[in-house]
Amino acid sequence: MERAGVSGPKIFVIDTNVFMHDPTSIYRFEEHDVFVPMMTLEELDAHKKGSSEVERNARQTSRIIDELVSGCECDIKDGIGLTKLSGGLATGRLFLQTDAADSELPASLPTAKADNQIIAVVKHLSEKFTKHQVILVSKDINMRIKARALGLQSQDYFNDKVLEDTDLLYAGFTELQPDFWDTHGKNMKSWKEKDRTWYQVQCPPRASMFVNEFVYLEARGGGGKAFYAIVRKRDDKKATLSTIVDYGHAKNAVSGIVARNREQNFALNLLMDPEIDFVTLLGQAGTGKTLITLAAAVAQAVEAGRYSEIIVTRVTVPVGEDIGFLPGSEEEKMTPWMGAFDDNIEVIAGCLVRSEQRSVAEQHGKVKTDDKTYPLNVKKELIRSRIKIKSLNFMRGRTFLNKFLIIDESQNLTPKQMKTLITRAGPGTKVVCLGNLGQIDTPYLTEGSSGLTYVVDRFKGWAHGGHITLQRGERSRLADYAGDVL
Repeated sequence: MERAGVSGPKIFVIDTNVFMHDPTSIYRFEEHDVFVPMMTLEELDAHKKGSSEVERNARQTSRIIDELVSGCECDIKDGIGLTKLSGGLATGRLFLQTDAADSELPASLPTAKADNQIIAVVKHLSEKFTKHQVILVSKDINMRIKARALGLQSQDYFNDKVLEDTDLLYAGFTELQPDFWDTHGKNMKSWKEKDRTWYQVQCPPRASMFVNEFVYLEARGGGGKAFYAIVRKRDDKKATLSTIVDYGHAKNAVSGIVARNREQNFALNLLMDPEIDFVTLLGQAGTGKTLITLAAAVAQAVEAGRYSEIIVTRVTVPVGEDIGFLPGSEEEKMTPWMGAFDDNIEVIAGCLVRSEQRSVAEQHGKVKTDDKTYPLNVKKELIRSRIKIKSLNFMRGRTFLNKFLIIDESQNLTPKQMKTLITRAGPGTKVVCLGNLGQIDTPYLTEGSSGLTYVVDRFKGWAHGGHITLQRGERSRLADYAGDVL
């Protein structure tokens, strides 16, 4: 295995959790060599039975390694070339542990533990191949700390990270410079179409202005008016903008809900646009993600009939200790996880009832004296009857036709799980992903590797997709203050 006089390629020792997170990680180390300890194979074997994402990844990893080993005509001790099966993405070699690791660990690290056996392998390789950098790759923070304490190199698995710094994540909107019209308004064209004003301007040099990104200029002193628009088309020379619907005005209320800030207004424009098939909403607790999404779903599925049904699903990762088995049907099992939607259904139903009563009062000159409890309960049941709660566990192979699909807490999904869910969408279906990157509960997922970060980055600029990061809390002054100081 050692190549005398060569110090370029590194040797990466892969921990089991890396394969369980990304079964194709074996091809992600470019020209460097990959070493798989025997204990990693043992742990993969122990996790191969089951239907969870982790167990499927363990089986897929075993199949990939089996394909490499069975197709190799060389001695396994010399390494198995990765170039052919990786399509040229990896040019290094795969090594499987064939010798016992004879390096001794401190007495405080018992070798009966799998993690410590893998660390012993890393120590053995570091002592044997002094001309190579031997690096442990693991998503287990404590394992990396133990390795570094022994003077060994270790690092996280970075290839799954979309961004190292999530502050650079696409926000979905940008503020224009105050001199925008002076700078880019030369030979500008403007026209009216479908109650909107359209502008064709010289293309701004700002490379991050994507299709379906919102642009704005806030009102300045002297009675100026704010300008809110969305980028509809863009090429190297021209950008086409159109004004948006003001959902902050009561006349444009969505299921009785009005936007309380600029970002909610942008989000409702995406949620209510029939040409937008995929929407992602990021934001901290209390920014109104669930409420405005459910309001848009009710307005289009219950009132307008654009969608036949509202499908709600979420990742069932408990915040505290798991409450265990839940009796009942699929929907009954999922109901405890959907408390946020029940709370918002009550708010929307109340807004709709009050709106209808105001309408009756305007028509008849007085408010009806009927019991207000009855119409509220009826409205709540009408909304609930159009909402179906589904579990992620049963999504494979399904196709949703003409549905409004809401994926809540999607920051806890891996990129692969996110792909599985989004590809369930059939003709006429709109998919909305909600999440808060500050509340990731899934082990080994980070802000940079979350499936939500992945789709926000990959879908930006698509003509039928949009994203908004909600920045201002609207729940209560208590919730806002707690979010800032706690």
